[in-house]
Amino acid sequence: MTMAFDSLTALIQMEGHGPYVWTCYGVFLLVMVALVGLSLRRHKTVIQSCRRAYESESNEDTSGQRPAATFSRVNISQE
Repeated sequence: MTMAFDSLTALIQMEGHGPYVWTCYGVFLLVMVALVGLSLRRHKTVIQSCRRAYESESNEDTSGQRPAATFSRVNISQE
């Protein structure tokens, strides 16, 4: 197995290109972490919004309206 670099210092310096390469890796990592964080926050916001809409919709259905069925007896006169 051959190594591309002789030492850890050579890996970090990358023949003078190290600062550019490692900066690109750092920016990429920051962007990916930010995207994951924003996506999770947006997902949570959408779920909460849907839950609030569902709860308000179910509250509107039952408020001020007669229930669809009751359990009272119906007296039918037989003549």
